[in-house]
Amino acid sequence: MSNKPEWVQEHIQRYTESGGADGHIWREVTTLLLTTTGRHSGQPDTTPLIYGRSGGAWLLIASRGGAPTHPQWYLNLRANPAVEIQVAAERFAVNARTADAAEKAELWPLMTALWPAYDEYQAKTDRDIPLVILEQQ
Repeated sequence: MSNKPEWVQEHIQRYTESGGADGHIWREVTTLLLTTTGRHSGQPDTTPLIYGRSGGAWLLIASRGGAPTHPQWYLNLRANPAVEIQVAAERFAVNARTADAAEKAELWPLMTALWPAYDEYQAKTDRDIPLVILEQQ
């Protein structure tokens, strides 16, 4: 976790230690903890992320604030889509996949309703920001 900013490390620690009681809601939005397997290290890597819901799936945006490259967590789950999430106190395995163009067009507005800055992030990068769908195994 040492490569993550201190505020991210603190968020993960609070979330984990409190069973999500402190950290599930962040800046008035829901967050989960996504644990991927590092594609180079093979080690678990946990990241707190804003999430939405559609049906039984959880939705994530791989925005990295509109940076020109994908976030590490997204590259990790593309290499190994079997990941784990913690939503509040519950932890479970899910399969991750990138939404296709039609799914993204349908689901993107759900996510921007939660975090309007996603539209700003997409506008400032040439990269097509992926929308990730997590489905319980």
